[in-house]
Amino acid sequence: MATAVSTKLAPITLTPRALEEVRNILVEKAVPGEYGLRVGVQGGGCSGMSYLLGFDKPKDQDETFDIDGVLLIMDKKHAMYVLGMEVDFQDGLNARGFIFSNPQAKSTCGCGSSFSA
Repeated sequence: MATAVSTKLAPITLTPRALEEVRNILVEKAVPGEYGLRVGVQGGGCSGMSYLLGFDKPKDQDETFDIDGVLLIMDKKHAMYVLGMEVDFQDGLNARGFIFSNPQAKSTCGCGSSFSA
């Protein structure tokens, strides 16, 4: 099943560092071409909700976006929790990984991967 990619503005942004890391992972892990970067939320974590970030195929309830050539996939129900969020990538001596800056979060935990809305 072919999925049309939306031309409307994505509810989140990926920084140039995050986009570069996503592209590196796509190549290094030989992720199939029909997969995209899934961003969303799920219940759990020390603050009540945690972020989802991984590679997946689009499903019927998803919206898709093109962010500089990277297919972004998001369940339509998750948009209200991440609207305006920025995803960055940090590669330092003390920490390495994706960082979420979410204006919808009322509070976050120390690890930065969990929040309450």
